[in-house]
Amino acid sequence: MKKITENSKHSRLGTKHPKILIVDDEKDIVEILTMILRDAGYEVNSTANQQTIEKVYAYLPDLILLDLWMEGVDGGGICKYLKNHKSTKHIPIIIFSANQDIERIAKKVGADDFIAKPFEMKDLLTRVKSYIN
Repeated sequence: MKKITENSKHSRLGTKHPKILIVDDEKDIVEILTMILRDAGYEVNSTANQQTIEKVYAYLPDLILLDLWMEGVDGGGICKYLKNHKSTKHIPIIIFSANQDIERIAKKVGADDFIAKPFEMKDLLTRVKSYIN
Protein backbone atom coordinates (compact mmCIF):
# COMPACT_ATOMS: atom_id res chain seq x y z
CA MET A 1 0.00 0.00 0.00
CA LYS A 2 1.16 3.51 -0.78
CA LYS A 3 1.96 5.59 2.28
CA ILE A 4 0.73 9.15 2.61
CA THR A 5 3.25 11.62 3.96
CA GLU A 6 2.61 15.10 5.22
CA ASN A 7 4.51 16.45 2.19
CA SER A 8 2.32 14.54 -0.26
CA LYS A 9 -0.76 15.77 1.60
CA HIS A 10 0.24 19.39 1.13
CA SER A 11 1.12 18.93 -2.52
CA ARG A 12 -2.27 17.30 -3.17
CA LEU A 13 -4.05 20.18 -1.46
CA GLY A 14 -2.34 22.56 -3.86
CA THR A 15 -3.86 20.82 -6.87
CA LYS A 16 -6.60 22.45 -8.89
CA HIS A 17 -9.28 19.97 -7.81
CA PRO A 18 -9.15 18.64 -4.23
CA LYS A 19 -10.30 15.02 -3.99
CA ILE A 20 -13.32 13.87 -1.99
CA LEU A 21 -14.28 10.26 -1.37
CA ILE A 22 -17.98 9.63 -0.68
CA VAL A 23 -18.68 6.42 1.24
CA ASP A 24 -22.41 5.67 1.10
CA ASP A 25 -24.58 2.85 -0.23
CA GLU A 26 -27.55 5.05 -1.20
CA LYS A 27 -27.05 5.64 -4.93
CA ASP A 28 -29.33 8.70 -5.02
CA ILE A 29 -27.34 10.43 -2.29
CA VAL A 30 -24.04 9.56 -3.97
CA GLU A 31 -25.26 10.90 -7.33
CA ILE A 32 -26.55 14.17 -5.85
CA LEU A 33 -23.45 14.72 -3.72
CA THR A 34 -21.18 13.92 -6.67
CA MET A 35 -22.96 16.39 -8.92
CA ILE A 36 -22.95 19.20 -6.35
CA LEU A 37 -19.35 18.65 -5.27
CA ARG A 38 -18.10 18.46 -8.87
CA ASP A 39 -19.97 21.68 -9.66
CA ALA A 40 -18.17 23.23 -6.68
CA GLY A 41 -14.80 22.28 -8.21
CA TYR A 42 -13.95 19.05 -6.42
CA GLU A 43 -12.83 15.74 -7.88
CA VAL A 44 -15.18 13.08 -6.52
CA ASN A 45 -15.04 9.32 -6.21
CA SER A 46 -17.30 6.97 -4.27
CA THR A 47 -17.50 3.54 -2.69
CA ALA A 48 -19.89 1.64 -0.45
CA ASN A 49 -18.44 -1.78 0.11
CA GLN A 50 -15.90 -3.79 2.08
CA GLN A 51 -13.05 -2.37 -0.04
CA THR A 52 -13.51 1.16 1.33
CA ILE A 53 -10.18 1.21 3.18
CA GLU A 54 -8.32 -0.02 0.09
CA LYS A 55 -10.08 2.68 -1.94
CA VAL A 56 -8.83 5.34 0.50
CA TYR A 57 -5.23 4.18 -0.01
CA ALA A 58 -5.66 3.99 -3.79
CA TYR A 59 -7.48 7.33 -4.22
CA LEU A 60 -5.74 9.34 -1.47
CA PRO A 61 -8.62 11.77 -0.88
CA ASP A 62 -8.27 15.17 0.74
CA LEU A 63 -11.57 14.57 2.58
CA ILE A 64 -13.91 11.65 3.24
CA LEU A 65 -17.70 11.94 3.53
CA LEU A 66 -18.71 8.79 5.39
CA ASP A 67 -22.17 7.38 6.08
CA LEU A 68 -22.49 5.43 9.33
CA TRP A 69 -25.13 2.97 8.21
CA MET A 70 -24.46 0.93 5.10
CA GLU A 71 -25.40 -2.62 4.31
CA GLY A 72 -22.54 -4.86 5.41
CA VAL A 73 -20.22 -1.94 6.16
CA ASP A 74 -19.68 -0.22 9.52
CA GLY A 75 -18.88 3.44 8.86
CA GLY A 76 -17.85 3.96 12.47
CA GLY A 77 -15.37 1.10 12.25
CA ILE A 78 -13.94 2.49 9.03
CA CYS A 79 -13.49 5.91 10.65
CA LYS A 80 -11.78 4.41 13.72
CA TYR A 81 -9.45 2.38 11.53
CA LEU A 82 -8.43 5.33 9.36
CA LYS A 83 -7.96 7.67 12.33
CA ASN A 84 -5.77 5.11 14.12
CA HIS A 85 -3.28 4.67 11.27
CA LYS A 86 -0.39 7.05 10.73
CA SER A 87 -0.79 7.20 6.95
CA THR A 88 -4.50 8.15 7.02
CA LYS A 89 -5.17 9.87 10.35
CA HIS A 90 -4.65 13.35 8.82
CA ILE A 91 -7.48 12.91 6.27
CA PRO A 92 -10.53 14.82 7.52
CA ILE A 93 -13.62 12.64 7.88
CA ILE A 94 -17.13 14.06 8.04
CA ILE A 95 -19.66 11.46 9.14
CA PHE A 96 -23.26 11.83 8.06
CA SER A 97 -26.22 9.84 9.28
CA ALA A 98 -29.88 9.96 10.25
CA ASN A 99 -28.93 8.53 13.66
CA GLN A 100 -30.18 10.83 16.42
CA ASP A 101 -26.96 10.19 18.37
CA ILE A 102 -24.66 11.25 15.52
CA GLU A 103 -22.66 13.78 17.53
CA ARG A 104 -21.73 11.27 20.25
CA ILE A 105 -20.91 8.56 17.71
CA ALA A 106 -18.75 10.93 15.63
CA LYS A 107 -16.71 11.84 18.71
CA LYS A 108 -16.41 8.20 19.77
CA VAL A 109 -15.01 7.05 16.40
CA GLY A 110 -12.70 10.06 15.96
CA ALA A 111 -14.47 11.84 13.09
CA ASP A 112 -13.47 15.43 12.43
CA ASP A 113 -17.08 16.53 12.03
CA PHE A 114 -20.60 15.26 11.55
CA ILE A 115 -23.75 16.29 9.76
CA ALA A 116 -27.23 14.93 10.42
CA LYS A 117 -29.40 13.64 7.56
CA PRO A 118 -31.33 15.22 6.04
CA PHE A 119 -28.97 18.13 5.56
CA GLU A 120 -28.82 21.30 3.52
CA MET A 121 -26.32 21.16 0.67
CA LYS A 122 -25.13 24.67 1.49
CA ASP A 123 -24.22 23.49 5.01
CA LEU A 124 -22.38 20.46 3.65
CA LEU A 125 -20.43 22.59 1.15
CA THR A 126 -19.46 25.03 3.90
CA ARG A 127 -18.11 22.20 6.06
CA VAL A 128 -16.29 20.57 3.15
CA LYS A 129 -14.67 23.89 2.24
CA SER A 130 -13.58 24.48 5.84
CA TYR A 131 -11.59 21.23 5.84
CA ILE A 132 -10.13 21.40 2.34
CA ASN A 133 -9.39 25.08 1.69
